[in-house]
Amino acid sequence: IMCTKRKYSICHKSRVMKQVSIIGVGLIGGSFALDLKHFIPEVHITGIDQNETHLTEAISLGIVDQIGSMNSLKTADLVVLAIPVNAALKILPQVLNLISDQAVVIDMGSTKEAICKAVSTHPRRAQFLATHPIAGTEFSGPSAAINGLFKNKTNIICEVEKTLPNLGESVLSVFKTMGMHLRFMAAKDHDKHIAYVSHLSHISSFMLGKTVIEKEKNERNIFDMAGSGFESTVRLAKSSPDMWTPIFEQNKDNVIETLTEYIQNLNQFKAFMEKDDFEAVHNEMKNTNYIKQILKGIA
Repeated sequence: IMCTKRKYSICHKSRVMKQVSIIGVGLIGGSFALDLKHFIPEVHITGIDQNETHLTEAISLGIVDQIGSMNSLKTADLVVLAIPVNAALKILPQVLNLISDQAVVIDMGSTKEAICKAVSTHPRRAQFLATHPIAGTEFSGPSAAINGLFKNKTNIICEVEKTLPNLGESVLSVFKTMGMHLRFMAAKDHDKHIAYVSHLSHISSFMLGKTVIEKEKNERNIFDMAGSGFESTVRLAKSSPDMWTPIFEQNKDNVIETLTEYIQNLNQFKAFMEKDDFEAVHNEMKNTNYIKQILKGIA
């Protein structure tokens, strides 16, 4: 294999990753497939999905090369789970039962503690790497897949020490070549932090959309008067309930904690306005402007 510098890490460390099975060929799984095809031209990708329409679409879009089944996993070098987190809990142990001794399995779910616990005593636990690439859009399905979706995005890796080093390194080299920034974290810590920066954002978006729909009965008014601020704030309300309900269920305790704090801040803001204390309102917003500096440092 002739390797450019850009592709060397995959060519050198991931020679075995030629047969890849992706379970769930939607936005995340499909985008990962497109990036694999870009960086490993010789890769052959098998798509597995309960939705036959998604599989047909993924074939037509060139996202996967063939449609497979759970039996296909026996010959896979890499298996990617890009499915709702409740489904991943049930399917991951089955996947580990089927793979070869040289294969590695990763999941890309937004919760990590439950799935790590689900396979903590599995005989092939060392062939699993828990990952969460923080990337995506409000859209779903194979048609939502994007080339380069993961570039410059953070990927949280949990319990890396429980994965066989050679298997873990081969996957991490793929992530790095795709342009991801890697963070290593305990699964419990991941779920606590992600509740604040991701899960709460989705709830806020859904509930803002709900409030406007319920109170503004004239849909034309919403369309005509909604500015870019409203549109960007409710963007996440377009996300799939099938994906997000299990996330909230698995991370229930952390999400409730963040919601409690959020509601307290909303009530405080409301109280300031009821008292005509707009100096306090101004200070609340001014102090919160510090978020610009935080996000600037991340960009």
